[in-house]
Amino acid sequence: MKKLSITDFDLKDKKVLMRVDFNVPLTDDDKILDDTRIKAALQSIKYVLDNNGALILMSHLGRPKGKKDPKLSLKIVAKRLSELLGLEVKMAPDSIGPEVENLTKSLKPKEILLLENLRFHEAETKPEKDPNFAKSLASLADIYINDAFGTAHRKHSSTYTITKYFPGKSLMGFLLKKEISFLGKAIKNPKRPFYAIIGGKKISTKIGVIDSLIDKVDAIFIGGAMTYTFLKALNLSVGKSIYEEDFVTEAQKIMAKCDEKKVSLHLPLDIVVADEFKNDAKTQIINTDENIPDNFEGMDIGPKTIKEFSSLLKDAKTILWNGPLGVFEFDNFAKGTNEIAKEVSKINCISIVGGGDSIAAINKLGIADKFSHLSTGGGASLEYIELGSLPGIEALSDKK
Repeated sequence: MKKLSITDFDLKDKKVLMRVDFNVPLTDDDKILDDTRIKAALQSIKYVLDNNGALILMSHLGRPKGKKDPKLSLKIVAKRLSELLGLEVKMAPDSIGPEVENLTKSLKPKEILLLENLRFHEAETKPEKDPNFAKSLASLADIYINDAFGTAHRKHSSTYTITKYFPGKSLMGFLLKKEISFLGKAIKNPKRPFYAIIGGKKISTKIGVIDSLIDKVDAIFIGGAMTYTFLKALNLSVGKSIYEEDFVTEAQKIMAKCDEKKVSLHLPLDIVVADEFKNDAKTQIINTDENIPDNFEGMDIGPKTIKEFSSLLKDAKTILWNGPLGVFEFDNFAKGTNEIAKEVSKINCISIVGGGDSIAAINKLGIADKFSHLSTGGGASLEYIELGSLPGIEALSDKK
């Protein structure tokens, strides 16, 4: 069933409550490190304002665990959004309460108000703790729009519970629409060869999607710390490398399923290992089948792997990439991620990238425009690929 979209309603003189994903990475001195997610919401924001709606934005930032934390206030985001729009973004002192209600009542068409961090209230992530939280949010507006793909896989107050207070008026924003359009094409009717590059730390968080991808892709390329769980599954020593003991059997099942379905599973041929988990640690490069020495840990894919992966990816018509291929936050171990990003950017294919670290690498290299789609939600994109839908999308109003 198709869902109602932002363009399906007359927004003139309406109060519009929009869930966005302004969960941006911050520096140690509380500056915005990357404003990709703010910019991604601009199309929907401008559309509401251009159509004479009064806009109330809501988002979370970080994990304040239900308590007010000045370091995780959205004030910094309001300031950046004001700069991007060239107009004042009013900032609410909270997300609910009498003061917020008064601010929304006095909000005029073409004006914009940002509510304070939703997760300052425990009920945002645990709606059952206070069902009135979603009801209070809903009371602020006439129409609800979800444009927060990054949280659409959560049954939270502002993404799921709230929709029951907007029957027939819970709409999909432009970003949400774009995300599921790209991911939907990749899942349902991909141009082939279709390759998946899966990195990141934990196999446990991606085992479901890897398993479902085996039925969809022609090859899977593995990098990042999850590599070492696969190496353990091959009875190789991984030294001090991070691996998940409980998922070694699952990794073996993945390899067996790839064999059975004739899907190539590419593990790194060589690995950059270090004696400590820090940027300037002592390093060496070892072949994957040589066993990592006990006092070393894997930090990045090695030069042979970069060359091999780059060569094999060249004929791709669709590439889905989620997660870095090494300890990307250390410059000395970002080479694998950076080199593969550069290679993928040159391939004439549909390239979809999800996950904050992978996108941060691409932005840092200044090659974002060379990719078909940078997804704003790493976990959400994986869950959508695995399940074909998300709770936040299911909850929106059906198109008659």
